[in-house]
Formats: sequence, C-alpha cells, structure tokens
Amino acid sequence: MSLLEIITKSAADAESTVKTPSPYPIILNPDRIFPLLKPQIAEEEPLPIQRVQGWKISDLDSQIISLSHKFFKKLKRKLKNPNSLSRTEFLDLLNSFLDQNSEKTGLSIGISPSDHEFTRRAIEKVGFLINRDVAGLILDACVEIDLWEVVETLILNGVVAGEAALGLVEKMVERRRSDMLCLFVKHVVDIRSSDLLLILKYFLSPATDAGLPGVRKEWERQALSAIEKAAGEKKKSPLGTQAAVLLAAAYDGFSTQELCLHYLFGSENVDGLALSGAVAGLGGVEMLRLVRYLGKWLKKYERFPDAAPCKSAESLLGLEACRWVPTLEAVVRCLGVVLDEHFSYLVLNPNFQEELVQIEGVVRSLQLEAGLCSSVGYLIENLRLDAEIQ
Repeated sequence: MSLLEIITKSAADAESTVKTPSPYPIILNPDRIFPLLKPQIAEEEPLPIQRVQGWKISDLDSQIISLSHKFFKKLKRKLKNPNSLSRTEFLDLLNSFLDQNSEKTGLSIGISPSDHEFTRRAIEKVGFLINRDVAGLILDACVEIDLWEVVETLILNGVVAGEAALGLVEKMVERRRSDMLCLFVKHVVDIRSSDLLLILKYFLSPATDAGLPGVRKEWERQALSAIEKAAGEKKKSPLGTQAAVLLAAAYDGFSTQELCLHYLFGSENVDGLALSGAVAGLGGVEMLRLVRYLGKWLKKYERFPDAAPCKSAESLLGLEACRWVPTLEAVVRCLGVVLDEHFSYLVLNPNFQEELVQIEGVVRSLQLEAGLCSSVGYLIENLRLDAEIQ
C-alpha cells in the first residue's frame, strides 16, 4: 500500500468514527500495556523493525470502554425521539454513567448522584474519560433540552474539543446564546475556521439577545474593580494602575457585541490561518463593522499609551478580563488580514474610504511614536553598556 493510499484510508476511517463509536474511545494506560509487549520470534532474516506480541488492554480500561459503549448506544437510542427525553431522565442517565466511571477508577465524587451539584463535580473529576463520541451525544442532548449549565461545565473542563464540538457553534448561534459563544471562544482550543466565521458573523450583526447584557455587566464589573483597586491602594501599584487603564479603555466606547469580540481577538487559542479563512468569508456590512472595531482599538492605543498588556493582573489582582484584552499587535495583525483578504473591495468601496483614511492617520502616529521609543531604547541600552564598561 502506497503512502497516499494509507493517508486516504486513515482520513476515511476518521470520518467514519464521527457516526460510529470508536473501538478504543479513551486514552489507554500504557503502564499496563508496554510491560507485556515482547518481540516476535522471526523465522526469516531479522528486519529493521520487528513486530511485537502480547498487546492487551487492561481490565480497567476494558471496563471503562464497555461503559462508554453502553452509554453511547442508550443515549443515541433516546435521541432518536428527542422530544420524549426529559431533563430528569437525561440527568439520571448521565449521572449513572459518571458514577459508574467514578467507582471503576476509584475517583470519589464525594456527594450522592441525587445531589444537584453531582453532574458538575463528576465532570470535573472523571470528565477526562468522556470520549469525543459520547461528548458529542451529550452536547446534542443538552442543546435539545436547553441544559446549558451542563454544556458550560463540559466546556470549562476541556471535554468540548475536536470532533465533539462539531455543529455546537451553529446550534449556539441558532439559539442566540452569546454567553455560551464567549465561553466557547475563551476555553476551546483549535477552533475551526468555519466556526470562527459563524462567530464573527454573529457578533458583527446588529441584533442583540438575552445573553449580551450579562457580558457587558461582567466587563463593567471588572473595569470598576480595577479602578477601585488602583485608587484604594495607599502606595499606588504600577500593575493596578495599568490594569485600570487597560480595562477602562476596553470597556468605554465599545458596543456589547464588540465586547464579545474582545474574547475572540484577545484569545491565544485562535489560529492565524483559521482566522484568515473566516475573515475571507465575511460580507460587506460585516467587514465595515470589523474595520470600525479594529479602528477603535488603534485610536485607544494612540490615546492611552499606558494601556499595555498585563495578564499577570488576572492572578495577582483577580482581574480575569485583563487576559482577554486584544493587544496592539493582535489588532494590527488582524487588520493586515482584513486588508489582504479584501483589499480591492475596501479600496473601491466608498463606504470604507473614510474609515481607511482615519486608520491610516492613527497608524502613522503610532509608527512615529514607535520609532521615537525605539531610538530612546537604543540610547538607554548604549548608556547602560557604557556604564558597565566604566
């Protein structure tokens, strides 16, 4: 079999696993497998790579895999008629599955499955045993019965990733769950370009929903908290002042939808190529809103040169929002992507000309300031070297 055939077959197998559960849905424990492996006795001439024998899954892993298969089949059968699945029935089924995994692994949850906190705490303890096939079904069920608190717990504990996240963003957009989309952007790694496009289109649209006010209140609370921390200290902390300036700049003058975009452009989980593909799929109105959003950030950084990144304020001052403020570098990079993908449209469309002229003026000002700072930096470095020599 050629290399191309091997790759093609692997890709076909990967697509088929989305519909049918994998025979090995969990990460197998190598400590119980590797010691049993022994090389096969070769009757012919020895080869550079010898086959081994004795590969066997441990009893514990086999039991966990069996539990996953049984739960997958039972839940899939229930979802054939989702209207008949109640919240109580689903939670009983899910809690039983998590409780059985807890017993098998010896990881105690500490509370009874009947406790209302059991699902959240069980996912925190044994959520790593929920494979992508099972996670996808659980998410489907949660969306059908509007059990978003379980979706939140799954996202926060890293269960939503890869194939398990397929279609989830689309369902969130359909149900206008802005809070869940923000949570998705903040905690899910390797977000697909198609999902980024849906998220961008959603937050660049003028519509609002019930999930947005909560986002604005959180940014307002964080900004006020930063100002209080900076003003309340007898001896002013540079970090507190920096965080207060940064969060005030991030909150003031931005619409609620734009505050949601902060999470997207401030995230380190977003891949540049995926973002470029998403930006390429935006329409004219969406492009204009994105350019205006990025232009606001350029003006903010021109007006407040002290608004520098201070992610350490999250751990030292409890200001989690500092982690999600887009840096000047991220804003400029995204603006470059926008120009690369839609240069002809932006230049020829009169609606964008005024925006681009304003952005050009701000960029020139920032460029001049950066040049002066660079010269001062070189001067300080030279003076420091001269002092060390003397």
